[in-house]
Amino acid sequence: MKTLLLASRLALLLVLTNCSNGSPGSKQSSPKSTEPSSPQTNNNNEELRKQLLKIASAAKGKVGVMAVVLETGESVSLNPQDHFPMQSVYKLPIGMAVMKLIDAGKINLDQRVKVTKDDFIGRAAHSPIRDKFPTGAELTVSELIGWMLRESDGTASDVLMKLIGGPPSVQAYLTELGIKELIVRDTEKAFAQDHTLQYLNWTTPEAAVSLLRALSERRGLSAQSQALLMKFMIESTPGAKRLKGLLPEGTIVAHKTGTSGTDGGVTAATNDIGIITLANGRHLAISVFVSDSPANESTREGVIAQIARAVWDTFGQSH
Repeated sequence: MKTLLLASRLALLLVLTNCSNGSPGSKQSSPKSTEPSSPQTNNNNEELRKQLLKIASAAKGKVGVMAVVLETGESVSLNPQDHFPMQSVYKLPIGMAVMKLIDAGKINLDQRVKVTKDDFIGRAAHSPIRDKFPTGAELTVSELIGWMLRESDGTASDVLMKLIGGPPSVQAYLTELGIKELIVRDTEKAFAQDHTLQYLNWTTPEAAVSLLRALSERRGLSAQSQALLMKFMIESTPGAKRLKGLLPEGTIVAHKTGTSGTDGGVTAATNDIGIITLANGRHLAISVFVSDSPANESTREGVIAQIARAVWDTFGQSH
């Protein structure tokens, strides 16, 4: 079973990753900078930007976008340096920080971890683990990462973050990557109980794309760890109508969503970030954040889907 898992990881790695040098499967060296060029100065697709502004207006809230073709640096953005509440988007850096410790031999994928009733997040928050194992369970680290990234399970996220030393450990990992504008401060349980805390767990669209680039370039991660993260993100079930919603059937999208509750008719966060394999074989790192929107869920998700499709149509043609 372990051999099959390793084979699955490596196969996915060869197909989807190491895209920055156009040589799938080759080893990457750590780049000197996060992007090949500064996105805010490479925003040279003004017609596309105007199109995104028109699409974003339907949300009647705040919309942030950063999209970069990893191989070429082509980009477009809206409010790329503004702060947006992440919600479950922050589970991706948690997963990457866990994998770094696995690579270092400090924990391992087969290690079993007790999940008790005290670990469960509140009923108002999303946790399939809590619902499936109401008296608790003992799960492997690999299973917990799968629950966290495939199902966006908040209990799994909290248990893994506790295992590696809490938010400071995740923040230290981000600092090593040179990503400053992405703040992991609290647990899912904490900001499920106090909704104002979600605004303190924030990122900029630009920083979210920097995180995706770090994942793509395997910075601080082994090939096996990168492949497993990508596999779980591709298999992720939430947000089918967001980045993936209007893309051609079969498009490979490795992504992580984030969603808040709705309070007083306003939804604080409807988010999706991911790496999309374009029709021309290149790879698009994209983050879309819709914040403080009075629009309904269908409209908010539709804004994300339309933005992703507009960027796909502009950057995804063969050339």
